[in-house]
Amino acid sequence: MIAYLSLGSNLGARAANLHQAISSLKNLGVVQAVSSFYETEPVEVEREQPWFLNCVVALETQLGPQQLLERILALEIAMGRRRTEPKGPRTIDLDIIFWGDVVINAPELTIPHPAMQQRRFVLEPLAEIAPDFRHPVLNRSVRELLADLSPATGTVRKLSAADLRLES
Repeated sequence: MIAYLSLGSNLGARAANLHQAISSLKNLGVVQAVSSFYETEPVEVEREQPWFLNCVVALETQLGPQQLLERILALEIAMGRRRTEPKGPRTIDLDIIFWGDVVINAPELTIPHPAMQQRRFVLEPLAEIAPDFRHPVLNRSVRELLADLSPATGTVRKLSAADLRLES
């Protein structure tokens, strides 16, 4: 099954954190694609915090959705994530956006991610690697969801190789 994961970091060496998480995901399956890195304005936050680096990964995995969730939560903890406040700054954040075309509505896991269609920081990188993937509930492609998004959903800037060198 192909799972699409959103990765973000706004503490410490952000690009290094994303690279470490991507490398660690190889223990959970085969990384099929990785989007460019995007610098993104924090949205839906309660206090000012550093901007994020975000990307999206396509991961071919034999793990079930609940197993995948447990493993990525363990990865977050191993990388220093501490959940001290809702939507607070974090060394790494990993979210399951899609797990194939499966729909899950459980207290501990909702797939597709319930807010992904409102988040430019998810849709921009996802559209780069899977523009024609269809949301199994909304029946819209990622490209269509991105086109429908309001411009007022936060600043998202694709980073160049030179930008990433400066980030290191």
